[in-house]
Amino acid sequence: MSDSSNLMIVVSKLKKYIRTKGNMSTGSNAAFALSNIVCQLCDQAIEHAKNDRRKTVKDRDFTNLISK
Repeated sequence: MSDSSNLMIVVSKLKKYIRTKGNMSTGSNAAFALSNIVCQLCDQAIEHAKNDRRKTVKDRDFTNLISK
């Protein structure tokens, strides 16, 4: 996913978060990398919802995908 029209991340918010939290800059490809991860997580959550015979992706479809 290198097309900016498919970017799932608000770049300004990502940069602000990283600047505030870590006092660091954000690399030019960081948003694309994070966007790819978000898409992968969404795909997995969709499959989980389908396996539960639902047409709605819920928070619980994501909770087991991410270690806390």
